[in-house]
Amino acid sequence: MHPLSGSDPATFARVLWHNGLPRSGRNWGRTLLAAGAVLGRAPFTLVEQAWARRRLARDAAPQAPVFILGHWRSGTTHLYNVMARRGFAYVPPIATGMPWDLFGLARWLRPLLERALPEHRYIDSVPVNPDSPQEDEIAIANMCDLSFYHGLYFPRHFQENFDRGVFFDECSEAEIAVWRDRLQHLLGKLSVQFGGQRLLIKNPVHTGRIALLREIWPDAAFIHIHRNPYAVFQSMRNFYRKLLAELALQPFGHIDIDSHILASYARLMRRFDAEAPGIPEGHFVEIGYQELMDRPMEALGTIYDRLGLPGFADAAPEFAAYLSTVSTYQKNTYAYSAADAELVEAHWQPWIDRWGYRRPDGAAV
Repeated sequence: MHPLSGSDPATFARVLWHNGLPRSGRNWGRTLLAAGAVLGRAPFTLVEQAWARRRLARDAAPQAPVFILGHWRSGTTHLYNVMARRGFAYVPPIATGMPWDLFGLARWLRPLLERALPEHRYIDSVPVNPDSPQEDEIAIANMCDLSFYHGLYFPRHFQENFDRGVFFDECSEAEIAVWRDRLQHLLGKLSVQFGGQRLLIKNPVHTGRIALLREIWPDAAFIHIHRNPYAVFQSMRNFYRKLLAELALQPFGHIDIDSHILASYARLMRRFDAEAPGIPEGHFVEIGYQELMDRPMEALGTIYDRLGLPGFADAAPEFAAYLSTVSTYQKNTYAYSAADAELVEAHWQPWIDRWGYRRPDGAAV
C-alpha cells in the first residue's frame, strides 16, 4: 500500500489535482488501491475527526513538545530512538500511516497493519517494529498538501512540492493555517494516546521552522544534532535514490539530485541560523553526531541537563540497554571522491568551519 492510502479524501483529491496522475500501469494500480483505501475509510475518518476535535477542545492543552532538529541523515533518528525509550510520547508507526483514524479504525486494524510493516527503513538498515518512533512528516502528508513527501510521491513537481512543504514558498496564510491546524490536531491526539506525556518529535523539516513552532508552543524545547557535511552529502544521495524508487508514482529521472541536496541543505541551515538564536536559554541544546556515537550516555546527560528535563537517572538504564542492542549496527558506507568533497566545500563551507569538520579519511564515508 502506498503511504497516501492513509490520507483523507480532501487531501488525496487536492494532491492528485495539483500533481497529475501516474504514468505507468503499476503506479495506476497503486494509486487506485490507495483511492479505494481512502474512500473505504472515509466514514470512519470523518466520525473520528469530529469526535477528536471535540475531545481535544475540552482537554487541557498538551505540554510543549521537545523537537529534535537536524538536516536529514545527521543522526536525528538514532537520538530519537534512544530518547523515546522512556518518559516521552512519540509518533508510532500506526499514527504515521493512519493519523486520521488513530483512535478507531487503526486500533481495529492494528494486527494487520503491524504484519505489513517493513523489516527496516527503506533508506538504511534501521529496524522497524510496532513501537519504533517515526517522524510526523508522513502523517502530515496524509492530512494536508504541504509536505515535501508529495514531491517524492509526484516527482513531476518535485521542487515545487519540496519548497512549499519545507519553506512554505508561495503558500497563502490560509494554507499555512491548515498546516498548523493539522500538526496541532495530530500532536493533540498523540498526547491523549500517551496519557498526557510530553511529546518528543523528530522531523528534519522542523529545522527551518523554529519561529513558527515557537508561535504555537512558546515553551517548546529544541535539540539540534549535526553531522559531518561530507557524510551527509553522500548519505542524502542514497536517501533520495531509494525513496524515489520506492514511493514515486511518476518518473523521476529528470531530478538533479546533487544540485537539489547542495542547495536545500544550505537554505535549511541558513533558516536555522536565523531563527535558533531567538530560542531562550534552557530551551536549546546542540550536539554532534559523533559525540552521540562515541559518548552516548554523556551526550544524553548533557541534553537532559541543558533542557532541564527530569528523569535522566531513572531512564539511563533503559537508554544503556537499548544502546547495547544497536552497538553492532552497520551504518551505510558510500564511495567518496575529491570531486564530491569540492562540491560540499563550495556550498557548505560555513557549516564545515563552524563545527570544525574535515574531509573524511579514506575512500568511504
